[in-house]
Amino acid sequence: MTVLTLAKALNEGLRAAMDADPKVLIMGEDVGKLGGVFRVTDGLQKDFGEDRVIDTPLAESGIIGTAIGLAIRGYRPVCEIQFDGFVFPAADQIITQLAKMPLRSLGKLKLPVVVRIPCGGGIGAVEHHSESPEAYFTHTAGLRVVACSNPVDAYTMIQDAVRSDDPIVFFEPKRRYWDKADVELGAPGLPLGKAKVVRTGNDVTLLAYGPMVKTCLESAAAAEEDGRSVEVIDLRSLSPLDMGVITESVNRTGRCVVVHEAPVFTGLGGELAARISEACFFRLESPVLRVGGFSTPYPPSRLEDHYLPDLDRVLDAVDRVLAY
Repeated sequence: MTVLTLAKALNEGLRAAMDADPKVLIMGEDVGKLGGVFRVTDGLQKDFGEDRVIDTPLAESGIIGTAIGLAIRGYRPVCEIQFDGFVFPAADQIITQLAKMPLRSLGKLKLPVVVRIPCGGGIGAVEHHSESPEAYFTHTAGLRVVACSNPVDAYTMIQDAVRSDDPIVFFEPKRRYWDKADVELGAPGLPLGKAKVVRTGNDVTLLAYGPMVKTCLESAAAAEEDGRSVEVIDLRSLSPLDMGVITESVNRTGRCVVVHEAPVFTGLGGELAARISEACFFRLESPVLRVGGFSTPYPPSRLEDHYLPDLDRVLDAVDRVLAY
C-alpha cells in the first residue's frame, strides 16, 4: 500500500496507462513542463517525452478536435480541460463530433478519447473555475461520463477510462485533490460502470458522486449519533447509471436523498429521482429529495460556503424524508 493524494493517484494511474500502451498520449494546457495546475501530470513529460505529453495552445476546441483526429488514427488521447468552466469552447467538438462519430460510422470508427475535467467549487477560485457541468454531458448520448471521489478509485478509474474504446468525460473533484488514502498500486478496481456502497445503512439512502461523497459520509456519521442508519452510495458512473445497486438499496431503506454540487434544477438528481420513483414506487416511504446548488451562477469565492451543499443541508433532507 502507498499513501497517495487523489491528484497523485491520478498521476500514477496515467503513468501506468502510458507504460502499458505507447499509443496513450496526454495533451492540454500546461500539462507538460508545469505538470498541470494541480500537478496531476507532474513528471510525465520528463519521463515519456514531449511527443507523448503535449503542451497545447489555449484552445479547448482545438485540443478536442486534434484528439479526435489522433483517435481515428489509432492513438488514445487523454485531454485535460484545465478548469471545468473552460470546457464550453470545446462543447461543439465533444457533443457534435466525439459523441456522434462512432454511431455515424456504424461502429467502424472507435474514439477512445478521455476528457479529464477538474470540477466543482470549494477552492476559493475566480469566475469560471468552480462549475459542475456534468448534466450537459450526461444528456449527450454517445458519451460515458464518470466521476471519481477518492484516491483508490481515481487510480483505477483513470486506467479503465484510458483502456476503454468509448469516449469518456472524466470528472475529478478539485477540492478533493489533496485527500489522502492507501492505494495498492497495480490492483484492479471495481468496473468503470459500477456504483459502490461506501457506507451501509437501513433508514435512508444517500446518492452522491465526486466531491459530495465525502460530505455525505460525514453526514451519515453525524446522523448515526442521532440513532439514524444512513447508507451512502458513490455513483462513480453518471452515464450509464448503475441502477441495480441504487434500486437494491432504496427498496431496502424506502427513502432516498440525491446530493450534488450542481444546481438542483434539471440536474442529474432529477433523472435519478424519476428513475427511482418508477423502479421503487411500491417500496418508497417518502418522495426522493434532492440537495444541490442554487439556480444562480456560481458565486464569488467569499459566498461559496453558502452555495455549496454541506453537512447541515444534507442532514436537513435526511430529517425531511424520515418525517413522512
